[in-house]
Amino acid sequence: MNVPKHVAIIMDGNGRWAKKKNKSRNYGHKQGIKVIERIIDSSIKNKIDYLTLYTFSTENWKRPKAEIKFLLNLLENYLDNKLKDLKKKKIKLKIFGELSKFSKKLIKKIKLSEKFNSSKNVIQVNLALNYGSRQEIVKSVKKLNKKSISINQKNISKNLYTTNIPDPDILIRTGNTHRLSNFLLWQLMYTEIFFEKKMWPEFNENDFLKIIRKYKNIKRTYGGLK
Repeated sequence: MNVPKHVAIIMDGNGRWAKKKNKSRNYGHKQGIKVIERIIDSSIKNKIDYLTLYTFSTENWKRPKAEIKFLLNLLENYLDNKLKDLKKKKIKLKIFGELSKFSKKLIKKIKLSEKFNSSKNVIQVNLALNYGSRQEIVKSVKKLNKKSISINQKNISKNLYTTNIPDPDILIRTGNTHRLSNFLLWQLMYTEIFFEKKMWPEFNENDFLKIIRKYKNIKRTYGGLK
């Protein structure tokens, strides 16, 4: 029986869910934060070592400026208010992506949050922020070229944001959308993908556990035969 070590999630549908309820898209994003907390707790209960959440993509800059500002404020508030809780629960936080585009204030908080939770942990939660997989791969190759290191799969993997993190066993995408949206394209080579009809604010612990149970019964051959 397979036990997942790493689960990645594309948390889609906040805005559409809110619109159905005649609420603002920002209301949907606020509700989405509550779901994140429940899924982190469920991941700990199920002994998952890594949880990677697609928080903000390089393509999300196309959204209205007011919505972007709200999303970044949500992140700042989360870092301000939840760090002590994360440490208490022994949760290590890692944030990766092209962070240079953010304000110095936010970058400082991100760096502080990673140091704050760097002790022995029960789970590592990765937030993919201003993240794009194609850009990540190009950046890795450029690093190798600069150092005159051989370009091969092993060396590219070592220079991705996810170095020292195992590839995801499971990818969940909520929101009834069937695409990867430039998320972990290199790392998802043999990941089991589950597309969920529910919007992210509707997604709950039972939905999460159903997917984990399904995964445990999948025979994984990685291209070979059993």
